[in-house]
Parts: sequence; C-alpha cells; structure tokens
Amino acid sequence: MYILLEIITPEKVVYSDKVSEVLVPTDNGEIGILPKHIGLFAKVVPGELTIKKGASEQTIAITGGFLDVSNDKVTILADYAVRAENIEVAKAMEAKEKAEKLMKERTSEQDNALLEGQLRRAILELKIAGKRKTRQIPGQ
Repeated sequence: MYILLEIITPEKVVYSDKVSEVLVPTDNGEIGILPKHIGLFAKVVPGELTIKKGASEQTIAITGGFLDVSNDKVTILADYAVRAENIEVAKAMEAKEKAEKLMKERTSEQDNALLEGQLRRAILELKIAGKRKTRQIPGQ
C-alpha cells in the first residue's frame, strides 16, 4: 500500500512518487505519514525529511513550508528542498563560510536576517550530507 508524495518548491518539483511512509519535521515534532492517513495541514520546519519506499530510504533537506495530507496524497510546498544525493558539499561549505564572514561585517538588520537564512540552509545541507555519507555502504 502506498501514498502519493509530492514535494514542490518555487523552482521545481523536487520529488513525486508513491511511497510507503514519509517522516516530516513540523512545528509540533516529527510526523510519520502512512497510507490512509487522516486529513492534515501542518507547518513544516527546517530539518530532515525521510522518505521510505519498501526497503529503500531517501533523505531530503528542507528549510520549511507547509504539509497537506488528503485522499492518500501528501503535498509539501517547501521554501527550499534538496535531495541528500544532490547536495554539493563544497558549495554548501563555501556558502556557510561566506554567510559567516558577511555577518561579522555588521550588515543591516535586513541583510543579517537574509544571511542567517543562508547560513541555516548551508548548515542543514552539510548535516544531511554528513548523515548520508555515514549511511553509505563501502564500495557503492
């Protein structure tokens, strides 16, 4: 038994497929969604979203958005989301360092808020990429 999952950002559809289960970080804690789940609308917070399909598992870094569950379909409208395997560690590290440097230069409050968002996103990507690296089986 499966449930349709779609993760959509302003730029593109990040994921669209039938899954066994999805674990979503929300402002009320992590929610596990299985087929036949009751209707639900929730705020998604930055964190690790886990997708299970049979024996396989995928991880997506997500920075926030909204979750809608209805009629065996899960729709997540995300501010930003990236699959763990698509995270470019060098770029994330560079973005983190750049944001930290610019924040030290005493920018305006508005610029500082933007930089904090970029810093949180880079740190999240590095965390998810690090977890994925430790889960990989040698030789794959």
